[in-house]
Amino acid sequence: MDPWLQRHCGIADLEAWRRLWTAEHLAELPIQVSLAEAFALPLLARLQRRVGQGARPILALNGPVGAGKTSLGRALLQLAPRFGLRLGVASIDDYYLPWPQRQRAMAGNPFGVSRVPPGSHDLPLLAESLEGWAAGEPWQLPRFDKRLRGGEGDRAGMDMVTCEAVVLEGWLLGCKPLGPAGLERAQLFAGAPGAPELTARERLWLPHWDEALETYQPLWRRFEELWLLRPLHWSLPRRWRFQAEARQRRRGDSLGEGWLSGAALDRLVRASLCSLPPGPYQDPLASQPGRVVALLDGRRRCVRCTSGGEAGGDQSSDSSSLSMG
Repeated sequence: MDPWLQRHCGIADLEAWRRLWTAEHLAELPIQVSLAEAFALPLLARLQRRVGQGARPILALNGPVGAGKTSLGRALLQLAPRFGLRLGVASIDDYYLPWPQRQRAMAGNPFGVSRVPPGSHDLPLLAESLEGWAAGEPWQLPRFDKRLRGGEGDRAGMDMVTCEAVVLEGWLLGCKPLGPAGLERAQLFAGAPGAPELTARERLWLPHWDEALETYQPLWRRFEELWLLRPLHWSLPRRWRFQAEARQRRRGDSLGEGWLSGAALDRLVRASLCSLPPGPYQDPLASQPGRVVALLDGRRRCVRCTSGGEAGGDQSSDSSSLSMG
């Protein structure tokens, strides 16, 4: 663990921390032990520290499709009681527009998808959830069931979650619009390694997605921090997503209904990689001050966890030790 991240998370005695969290304690989690050690545990330590300082923190988790954000969320919920945390975990996918509105918002797009790109989310509802929770109310969390509408998904109710810290995950969290001049510059450079090349029609739609992304910015500003999962190579998200779908089928997670065809799943993955191409939209996030970045190999093992703390971030001198329940 780099010194900045240790200070940022309030870990006073790193050796004691390592003795407390051995691989045996983490083996039953739904994520790789390396990711738990380097990323999940420090994230929870950071939230514990902020709650102890009287905050109600909202931490954003950005990662590509298939990177294991849902599994990481389950691991965080499993570990949170050890930190004395009442944690809420949500996905921006939970805030997709209801089916009729989503169809209209996504009409004519080059991917042929009804969800994923900017503009497919119910931003007023997300703003309402953020505002209410910041005021001390329970977190208002819609339930999005991807099994409905033949695998296209639809809203399926609402939950109220009582918590003192929230992790919100999603593939586009924190991404910033480029504007017309930025889009022109971005198209002059090669894409991120492994990312698919855009078709001519997909390029024509980039200004549309970029403009839609602008409407997300007030919500991004409500996040205390942005933590990132990053693939070693941008060809991995597609492989990961298809692997995840195969596992869900084997487990029977959708009770035999609502499975997407391979072609439909491929369109969703492509929509995430080509509506906001990684080179201009995702890669810059990792180099900004105060960002914590877990680099994942093909098996979603954390091969390196770095931070941008050297260039800025938390300047607090508080390095109090952590308490575990």
